[in-house]
Amino acid sequence: MVAHSEWKEGKLFEGISSNGNTVLFDAEPAHRQGPSPMETVLMALCGCTSVDVVAILQKKRQPLSGLRVTAVAEQAGTPPQVFTHIKLTYAVRGKLSRKAVEDAVALSKDKYCSVGQMLDKVAVIEHEIVYADGEPEP
Repeated sequence: MVAHSEWKEGKLFEGISSNGNTVLFDAEPAHRQGPSPMETVLMALCGCTSVDVVAILQKKRQPLSGLRVTAVAEQAGTPPQVFTHIKLTYAVRGKLSRKAVEDAVALSKDKYCSVGQMLDKVAVIEHEIVYADGEPEP
C-alpha cells in the first residue's frame, strides 16, 4: 500500500492512493473543503468496523437491512492531539439475533478491524449497539 499527499494551497491538501483515489484534507478550523486528517481517521474507523460487521452478519445469514456506525471522540488537549477516548455506536436495522450482532461487533473489535486495533493502542474505545427496529430476541 502506497499513498502520498500534495499541498494544494493554504491549508488544503490532497491525499492520493497508489490506485488514484483521492481525498481532500482541509486543515482550516471550519473544514469546508474536506475533512481534517483526524476526522478522516475517525471515518476510517467507522468504515473499517462497518465492513466487518456487515460481512459477519451476512455470513451468519442475518437479515440486516441497515447499519450506521457513529464515532464520538475526545482528543488530547496538547500536541500531538491523539484520540484519548472513542465511543462507537452501532445502529442496526433488521430482524436480527442479539447474539449475532454482539458477536459481530466483538469480532470486529477483537480480531478484524485493523484501524480499531491501531487506535486501541492510544485511546479507550467503547462500543454500544442500538437496535433501530426495537429490541431483538436474545
